[in-house]
Amino acid sequence: MEYVSTRGGVSAADFEEVLFSGYAPDGGLFMPQSIPSLDRDTLRCWSSLCYRELVKELCSLFISPELVPRSTLNDLIDRAFSRFRHKDVIHLSRLKDGLNVLELWHGATYAFKDLSLSCTGQFLQYFLEKKQKHVTILVGTSGDTGSSAIESVRGQKNMDIFVLLPKGFCTQIQELQMTTVIEDNVHVFAAHGNSDEIDEPIKELFADVDFARKYNLMSLNSVNWSRIMVQIAHYFYAYFQCAPSLDTTPLPVVEIVVPTGGGGNITAGCIAQKMGLPIRLAAVVNSNDVIHRTVQHGDFSLAESVKATLASAMDIQEPYNVERILWLLSGSDSHLIKMLMEQFSISKSMKLPEDLHRKLSETLRSCSASDEDIVGAMRRCWEENQYLLCPHSAVAAHYHYSQPDRSLLLRAIFDKRFEAADEKCYLRTEYY
Repeated sequence: MEYVSTRGGVSAADFEEVLFSGYAPDGGLFMPQSIPSLDRDTLRCWSSLCYRELVKELCSLFISPELVPRSTLNDLIDRAFSRFRHKDVIHLSRLKDGLNVLELWHGATYAFKDLSLSCTGQFLQYFLEKKQKHVTILVGTSGDTGSSAIESVRGQKNMDIFVLLPKGFCTQIQELQMTTVIEDNVHVFAAHGNSDEIDEPIKELFADVDFARKYNLMSLNSVNWSRIMVQIAHYFYAYFQCAPSLDTTPLPVVEIVVPTGGGGNITAGCIAQKMGLPIRLAAVVNSNDVIHRTVQHGDFSLAESVKATLASAMDIQEPYNVERILWLLSGSDSHLIKMLMEQFSISKSMKLPEDLHRKLSETLRSCSASDEDIVGAMRRCWEENQYLLCPHSAVAAHYHYSQPDRSLLLRAIFDKRFEAADEKCYLRTEYY
């Protein structure tokens, strides 16, 4: 398996090279040169696997055994999930009104990103020990990425991690998760500006090729392909848990609803769909609705400012992983993607070509949830199920509750819970 940039300006790279990168040198994002296609027999065989075994199978498709032997890969993934509180790593809760909630939050920081980053940390450590190399990790965060990234590499002697968090925009618990780590390889800074604004200097550092090479810079934001790769397993697990039988023709379709900010998780869903998994995808955002506007109207443009919402870790206005989705749907047309993204870089506004917009709207449904919608979904889920959603997961639950066909369609929402209590959201930490 080789990887190419969405903008086509660099030669193909292997998994190790991509793992230790941030953005591609041409400003694009790395994607597999080809997406594996799975047949019905493979899906039927995988349907009985637990989550960690699904992660192993999927990662083996994207990581050459010459780079990481299969037995070693299995050990790394087992080690990555050893600290999770649930014996199955993740869990599907079946609630009233046809609502299935996939709990992705049983890791160290109560954020779904613990799943992909715990694996990525193990992959990094494997290659660094093998080559006696040191890297400098740069991470910009809206809250959850920073905590999970720190947990995945804290105390490692051959990695230093620098995290920029937007001062005043993270929840108190998430800020404490980042700023109270005492290991010498962890460096956390509060910066002025929102999460999109603090990403700008990080992009500039990666664009300085000489500087990036000198300090062995890499990223653990969802620009890193490894995170996308691991998240593909979420969709397979959700599908197998929700689908009643794989013996029917055609295979049953499951709709998976994803609360999203930077678009990394929904990108993994698009790849799973491309691999042959019969899922329908819904990307749901808070009031920072650029993904919703792009799906509905082909309008990929920034609003005047980032809005502070109850789902604070999703307060992102520039979802960079949309570039990966557009590349995938364009048939890997790197020339088109380069032109569109360069236009966006200059004007912060871009109108999708009609054909590309049509493909996007056929691939994704979308919805935007206000703070009132978030609180309403949390309250309804609690009253009907005695099940407490966090504000981020409630964004997805709002989509479910607003659909007229909710009892007729197999549907799962991703519960990206964060331990971020806020009284005005009717959350109480003891419920966790």
